[in-house]
Amino acid sequence: METPGSQSSLHRANLERVVRAVRLAGSLTQAEIARTTGLSAATVSNIVRELKDGGTVEVTPTSAGGRRARAVSLSGDAGIVIGVDFGHTHLRVAVGNLAHQVVAEESEPLDVDASSKEGFDRAEALVGRLIQTVGVGRDKVIGVGLGVPGPIDVESGTLGSTSILPGWTGINPRQELSERLGVPVYVDNDANLGALGELVWGSGRGVKDLAYIKVASGVGAGLVINGQIYRGPGGTAGEIGHITLDESGPVCRCGNRGCLETFAAARYVLPLLQPGHGPDLTMERVVQLAQEGDPGCRRVIADVGRHIGSGVANLCNLLNPSRVVLGGSLAEAGELVLAPIRESVSRYAIPSAARRLSVLTGALGGRAEVLGALALVLSEMGDSTLLESGSATSPGSVGSEKDSALSSSR
Repeated sequence: METPGSQSSLHRANLERVVRAVRLAGSLTQAEIARTTGLSAATVSNIVRELKDGGTVEVTPTSAGGRRARAVSLSGDAGIVIGVDFGHTHLRVAVGNLAHQVVAEESEPLDVDASSKEGFDRAEALVGRLIQTVGVGRDKVIGVGLGVPGPIDVESGTLGSTSILPGWTGINPRQELSERLGVPVYVDNDANLGALGELVWGSGRGVKDLAYIKVASGVGAGLVINGQIYRGPGGTAGEIGHITLDESGPVCRCGNRGCLETFAAARYVLPLLQPGHGPDLTMERVVQLAQEGDPGCRRVIADVGRHIGSGVANLCNLLNPSRVVLGGSLAEAGELVLAPIRESVSRYAIPSAARRLSVLTGALGGRAEVLGALALVLSEMGDSTLLESGSATSPGSVGSEKDSALSSSR
């Protein structure tokens, strides 16, 4: 039995420190581990050797600053994590290993508003199919990250606004998927997961304070403060789409009038252009037409950008983030939408906050949320299980010969 403060408990704590640093980063040199953990180079070297002998980590030659170094990552066969992203029109699932490599990924159309049962049935089937494709047993699944397009109530675990997903009333997404798959499930809204994905692997790398603005069927924001997702006590932080821009404006689905969402979300924007472009017009098509020079589409995108910029200016004045990352289908418009956002920020934000803000499009596109779901599991899972099971792992690395979207973007 380990006594607090004893040599054995200190050694265990150092083992967990090193594993945690590698788990969160994906891959670190031994020098980087020492800087991250505060442990001496000699201690790190001994711990890495022990973890490698136990099968918990893999060590590969690399270079850092022109010098030879050794990169340490969690063993690819120590387990897998799964990301599930429910969008309003799609279901996307990704399987990753603990070395931050995506080893399988697939998406399919889905009307998530219709029925929660259908959504979870489809998700369960797709997860099973991808696990089979990867060729590992279900006992290797450590956890699942789940993204849903609505706020999660922190206390109950249910969706916090039934007006956003009426077919999911009373559903606890974490409990539902956990019972189906038999593994721990970590759940968050899609904007928070988009923020986490871009923070770890995309346009948010290197900063500790950012806002990820997702513009699709709705408008939401994932907020990162001091490197951590900020959810608020009730889990509804970041609902930027419901900032009031016009008290006499259109009635929003939340019940208020003139919310930012009623001026920027696809369901409100597309009807402005459908008389001239047909009822099947999509936001992706609007962006394409705008890039080809269509004056109406360019005008609407510019107007949307200015409205989003007003919301971003409010965020600047309240939270003073260093970076705003735009996601969703609208982000594909690039400078056609970014320039009007910056214009509004310059006009309405406090000058000192506006000067320090950079506004970028996301680097991960439509995959930001599902990669964020993987990152959520990797950040929430414990280290004790990895240490206890490390020596029992079988040889061979899951996905070691497959392309890695995560590791290649590091």
